[in-house]
Amino acid sequence: MATDPKHRYTLDQYLALERDSEVRHEYWNGEVYAMSGGSLAHDQIMGNVDRVIARQLEGRPCSVFTNNMQIKVPAAPPYRYADGSVVCGNVEVEEFNGNDLLVNPLVIWEVLSPSTEAFDRGDKFTYYKSIVSFKEYLVIAQHRPHVTHFVKQDNGQWDYDELNEISGNIHLPTIDCVLTLSEIYKSVNLS
Repeated sequence: MATDPKHRYTLDQYLALERDSEVRHEYWNGEVYAMSGGSLAHDQIMGNVDRVIARQLEGRPCSVFTNNMQIKVPAAPPYRYADGSVVCGNVEVEEFNGNDLLVNPLVIWEVLSPSTEAFDRGDKFTYYKSIVSFKEYLVIAQHRPHVTHFVKQDNGQWDYDELNEISGNIHLPTIDCVLTLSEIYKSVNLS
């Protein structure tokens, strides 16, 4: 029985596909992956985290970016899409193919989907670690209260904590913000 080999894309083919498509894609080593469409819970959680962090950073020289901002990831060129990120101080971008790529995020978060959970927890996190400025990573489940919070230590190692209670809270030391799980999951149907 014959199997069809996966189509391999050049970077230029990927960029043409991305430019002409209504669906966002990520590129890695010749393969193109469609970014999953967001569920209601996924979108609510992203919006909740964006709002809570933006409110706490108000008046400070920090910017919150949504899932539309492409992030330059040296270990997985040319870029990745995160569900959200924060830069404090000067926002550094690099132009690539007519798009601005964020170069210096401090905090990145991903809201997990069934199709992306393993990638977001594994390879994508590994790729993000190649960003020099990157210090904190939040991985947020959408089907139950569960957040994994990674923090880069001074020695370069990453420590983590997991929260499972809706009454729990997370301190983000890099940007001095606090997220409660009740805020993250506000109005989300977790049944």
